[in-house]
Amino acid sequence: MEILSSLDQTKAPIHTKFYYGWIVVAVAALSVFFSGPGQTYSISIFKDYYIEEFQYSNSFVSGLYSVATLLAGLLLFLIGKLTDKFGQRIMMTVIGLMLAITCFWNSFIIGPVMMFLGFFMLRLFGQGSLTLLPNTLVPQWFFGKRGKALSIMAIGGFVSSALFPPLNTYLNSTLGWRTTWLIWGVLLLVIFVPIAFLFVRNKPEDIGLQIDGKHSTNNVSSSLHIEVNEISWTLKEAMKTKAFWFILFCVGVPALVNTGITFHIVSIIQLKGLGVGEASMILALMAIVGFPLSFVSGYLVDRFHVKYVLALTFLGHIISILFLLQLSSFIGAVVYGAVWGIVNGLERIVLSIVWPNYFGREHLGSIKGLAQSVMVVGSALGPLPFGLFFDWFHGYNEILILIIIFPLVAGILALLSNKPEYKKT
Repeated sequence: MEILSSLDQTKAPIHTKFYYGWIVVAVAALSVFFSGPGQTYSISIFKDYYIEEFQYSNSFVSGLYSVATLLAGLLLFLIGKLTDKFGQRIMMTVIGLMLAITCFWNSFIIGPVMMFLGFFMLRLFGQGSLTLLPNTLVPQWFFGKRGKALSIMAIGGFVSSALFPPLNTYLNSTLGWRTTWLIWGVLLLVIFVPIAFLFVRNKPEDIGLQIDGKHSTNNVSSSLHIEVNEISWTLKEAMKTKAFWFILFCVGVPALVNTGITFHIVSIIQLKGLGVGEASMILALMAIVGFPLSFVSGYLVDRFHVKYVLALTFLGHIISILFLLQLSSFIGAVVYGAVWGIVNGLERIVLSIVWPNYFGREHLGSIKGLAQSVMVVGSALGPLPFGLFFDWFHGYNEILILIIIFPLVAGILALLSNKPEYKKT
């Protein structure tokens, strides 16, 4: 890291006629895309191959994955602290390299210990770090257009979630799962790692620019609805505010609810009298609808108080769960997939923008690192209560009704999460 940090970061690597921050947004989108090897929608394609080759039970592989995800979530705050210390350029380069090594590792697994470590590294470096880093990088470059920039960055996530499952399925069936992991490792090494190192700069000030571009700062505060706090709170200072804990709860709820439903969506849909095709259609429709809605979310958070948009997403969660409870036909599945997509498209941006808007940019890595840890832990815990309730009641209606409590409470806390007033201690 000392060698990397000594290299010149005082000028842009290329001269552009437009604000260089948009180049940073493009690299951030690439980072979110290449988090794919560590995402559930990608890893799930390998699960049955592991079960078949190693003769492990479904519950054993799922248990390894859940524990590995929990451990990765608990350690993710360290990535945030390292980001504050070394900057996003170094961290993206190093994490990209580590994820490539992780892919190579997964191509050689021969037993449960290697499998567990493979899951752990995929979740820490992929799903955790390569989504955390771009979400701390983009707010450093944008102020008035922060929502728009994060919406564009989110394209990487939508493309990743749409591409990885079918591509992994094809590669696994034609070349084998070990070769598939090797391919992703090579692509990370030859595409993402050099691009991140060459083109990422931590802040516009590092290369003699101002946030939003040379002339944008004069008009940054022209909209009275933009809740941007350029006073930077430390993690310790932020933790002393009610808003921090309220928002932290709000961050964990979508991860818990969405992962729980997604993990069991096929079983839920089959109990409704529909098939696997309808379940797959719901997931695809969610991504398709969610993509344009992320831009709507960016528009809203640039113009309205972020707490209201956040509360709106939880109202959407309640509505989508009620749709799922009543689902009984293909048309119902389409409506549910569309509503679920709207909710996910809205929340993807608002959950990223609320932290810099409330607590500033300087210590964003530490703050977002803790938030990302809560999100990963929530995603690990989500499927468990669904499985338990199915064993107890032979269905999912009871847990779906119970789980409405979480977005209901989160929506109330979002409305109570006023931007805290900074008091120097």
